[in-house]
Amino acid sequence: MPAKDASRNGELPQATLARRLNLLLDVVVAERGSPVTFREVEAGLQARGVKISRARWFYMKDGTGRLVSDPQLLTAICEMFDVDPSYLLNGVEGDIPERIDSQLEFVKSLRAARVKSFAIRTLGDVSPETLRAISEYLNQDIDLHPPGGRAAAIPSGHSEGERPAAP
Repeated sequence: MPAKDASRNGELPQATLARRLNLLLDVVVAERGSPVTFREVEAGLQARGVKISRARWFYMKDGTGRLVSDPQLLTAICEMFDVDPSYLLNGVEGDIPERIDSQLEFVKSLRAARVKSFAIRTLGDVSPETLRAISEYLNQDIDLHPPGGRAAAIPSGHSEGERPAAP
């Protein structure tokens, strides 16, 4: 992914790759209702003749460390998620595959529903006016932050989501 093509408002190429990977992971959560585990990624890549360590996968998803630009690895990931390899290889803004684009609103709605449900459970018995005000605020905030930011592909507290040891 060329650095010159990957910048988005000064975004580092690693962050662009992470955002795109997390979009893919979000789509899987939306489609099947459960997150992709590292073991699934590892097995899918091995079936395509590519190896990946847990640490490398974490740093790719997190957008930290060196930019991963291995075309064989990025192509294999795209094949696993059934998107055109250019999605991860080119890094040009605006080339989001139709399948991912069609799921973005759904993912956004799922996140909003999760947050609203949590707020209702946490706040307990609140007036309808207060609940409506909270819902409006959450909807405004969600509209300001596109769903492709940081994905919750692996829930916090899940062993797959923990920071691995240094590579």
